[in-house]
Amino acid sequence: MSGRTGSHQLSNGLYVSGRPEQHQKERQPTMASRAVPYTGGDVKRSGELGKMYGIETSSSSVGGGDHHLHVGPPPIKTSSRHSSSSQHNSGSIRSGPNSGQLGPKPGSSSVPAHPKRYNSSSSSGPMTPIQPTGLITSGPLGSSRSGRGAANSDHQPPVPTSKPSYGSAVTVLGDDAKYGFRVSKVALWLFLIVVMMGLLVGAFLMVAVKKAVVLVAVAGVLAPAILGLFWNFAFKKRGLQGYLRRYPDAELRGAEDGQFVKVTGVVTCGSVPLESSFQRVPRCVYTATELYEYRGWGGKSANPRHRYLSWGCRTSEKYVADFYISDFQSGLRALVKAGYNHKVTPFVKSTTVVDITKDNKDLSPNFLRWLADRSLSTDDRTMRLKESYIKEGSTVSVMGMVSRQDNVLMIVPPREPISTGCQWINCLLPMYIEGLVVSCDESPNDDVIPV
Repeated sequence: MSGRTGSHQLSNGLYVSGRPEQHQKERQPTMASRAVPYTGGDVKRSGELGKMYGIETSSSSVGGGDHHLHVGPPPIKTSSRHSSSSQHNSGSIRSGPNSGQLGPKPGSSSVPAHPKRYNSSSSSGPMTPIQPTGLITSGPLGSSRSGRGAANSDHQPPVPTSKPSYGSAVTVLGDDAKYGFRVSKVALWLFLIVVMMGLLVGAFLMVAVKKAVVLVAVAGVLAPAILGLFWNFAFKKRGLQGYLRRYPDAELRGAEDGQFVKVTGVVTCGSVPLESSFQRVPRCVYTATELYEYRGWGGKSANPRHRYLSWGCRTSEKYVADFYISDFQSGLRALVKAGYNHKVTPFVKSTTVVDITKDNKDLSPNFLRWLADRSLSTDDRTMRLKESYIKEGSTVSVMGMVSRQDNVLMIVPPREPISTGCQWINCLLPMYIEGLVVSCDESPNDDVIPV
């Protein structure tokens, strides 16, 4: 079978058809003329890798000639060119601006003093800058290219929006006030019925008997009542803050679970620190930014309840998150559960940061950018931007209910609204407050305790 024409035996003993393949001698791998030294991560000592980025490679003079390191594929051997590891751009096709003599001519005993360097402008794409760490990356974070082969060196990173965005751990407070008067409806209706009956009886006696004694008596009772209502509506917030300020502080060490307490101390941020919207104040536990507009006789209203000749709130951003408070009396540290959509009633002083009229509306580019981020227009309106915040290290008073879970001391919102009762000295009716009460008498410009 071995003598059959057109077949041959393989090394494993099998017979196959066809003539045996003529094996050529294995080509020995072409090596550089000398071993490549350790570069230590320096791109300037990496030969062709450095040339790719337009960096001059390091060289050493040996025998009066320049010997450059060669890293990459072996050079292509041709019959008309002499292959050597000291030639630049070996193994590449040279044409156009890169065309020229690859090496010294045979018989030439000198090497050009200034060898041709790689020109980065002749490449087909942009060159990525080398990072200080020596790592080669695709570019800085946030960078983009308009197209392949375009350098796009004039690209500017986008300006981040100033509108904050938080997760569910941060409570977004609305414009609706969580406090008001608490008067029994039955007592209110009885008072109105008595007043109406007195007016009717006084008017009848005045017409029939020509005596206005009853009418004068009813008016004498009704005038103080109307004056008292105006007083309560005008000083509602101020009287409520006075009540909260006079409320005695409790000691957390002896507070029982479920007890309503008031704690005053220094606050620190929780897991989610906040940042003010306009002034960019970092590490806050509460931030509020409100834009007010003044409405004249024929101006536009900022909200449906905006009256003439008054300031109305056009937009409001209020955020509060969980934070810690260190009690001044006991020194204990408690977690205040103000985040995760809990009810919170803040009493924090605000300051006017921007006051805009028709004349100076173009003098504050930051304010115009702030409006643009929220798709708000100026329309030649008189506006005022107020901002308030509680920085880390501020002194704050918190009113809530004590809760102890797994050896963690917390202050949570009470289950029922807080009632102030009648304040007879200040002639104020009973008022109520919903949720957790957070009050801070410090101005945003005051110094805070470093923590």
